[in-house]
Amino acid sequence: MWRHIASNALTFLIVALFLSVGAVSWGAREYRVSGPLEAGICFQVPRGGGFRSVSEQLFERGAIRSELLFNLGADYTGKSDELKFGSYRIPENTSMEGIAEIITTPGENECGTTVIYRIGVNQMLVDIRELDPVSNTDIEIARFNYADPEFPPVYETVRSASDTTYEVVVAEGVTSWQVAFSLSEVDILQADVTETPTEGMLAPDSYDLQPGATVSSVLARMQSAQAQILEEAWASRVDGLPLETPEEALILASIIEKETGVADERRQVASVFINRLNRGMRLQTDPTVIYGITRGEGVLGRGLRQSELRGATPWNTYVIEGLPPTPIANPGRASIEAALDPDSTDYVFFVADGTGGHAFATNLDDHNRNVARWREIEAQRGSDG
Repeated sequence: MWRHIASNALTFLIVALFLSVGAVSWGAREYRVSGPLEAGICFQVPRGGGFRSVSEQLFERGAIRSELLFNLGADYTGKSDELKFGSYRIPENTSMEGIAEIITTPGENECGTTVIYRIGVNQMLVDIRELDPVSNTDIEIARFNYADPEFPPVYETVRSASDTTYEVVVAEGVTSWQVAFSLSEVDILQADVTETPTEGMLAPDSYDLQPGATVSSVLARMQSAQAQILEEAWASRVDGLPLETPEEALILASIIEKETGVADERRQVASVFINRLNRGMRLQTDPTVIYGITRGEGVLGRGLRQSELRGATPWNTYVIEGLPPTPIANPGRASIEAALDPDSTDYVFFVADGTGGHAFATNLDDHNRNVARWREIEAQRGSDG
């Protein structure tokens, strides 16, 4: 009798084990198979929201087949503790595993309406963009100059929406005053900055903005990013540079940034200035003269006068030897890296070539010919109106 009972118990345990293994395998398979969405959707993860409430919303919107399996799968893979606030596009047929990955990835504010403040050298533009989740097409709703006396009505509409996200894009080559002034004008931020941040120490990049955040907190993120970029580039610098400190590298990088907007030219331009420093030649670059006049507060808006090219300021590299005392703008990563790893050339001159780039020369005769060619191009453009 006892042997019969033991046999039945063993059989029951074996069956239960097979059933549990089968259930786990089935659940794992369901977690990874294509989901029920027939078209992409935008999904908002609320700030402070929990994974259980998010799974309930996903189920209600038809993105997942089972809240239980979604929660169990997220718990098992460690995703349930990594939920990130933001607006996310969930493509059609995305598996539960894929959805968990999407809503736990940092920095993914890719869906819904986004207001982008673009801080440039001459102005701050505002883009209002919206992603169509079905076609995955980014649509520009409006673009306007933030200095305009009246904003388009859609700006107030999207600002009142709870799922609107915001970001600021800082262009390479803007000054610290321009960044701080522009951010202080942004109406979703608290203006609390009274002093201009250190020139050159704000990394040009894209940054998420939270309504109600202080301008100083946004600037701190930019400063931290630039410090890291500079540290990494300095650690990887080539030997033999006439630069004694990371600060000097930043100064040179800012000059490179203002001298060319052509990505492929940065290391060539860097080589010109490195060669000049090595030979004891003055840098003779117009952007430093302009900075000596404006101190980075606004745009000169006209050509330089001969008296200004001869005028003595700490930044006039036609007059001073070596580098100016501070950066003249905020350089991007590429210009910083170019300053610390320039091309190996004999160039000591360059001038605009009419294509947006520059003509380089190793001697004064060739440079004078390049200058004459550029003046012909300027004269032709003037005659063409």
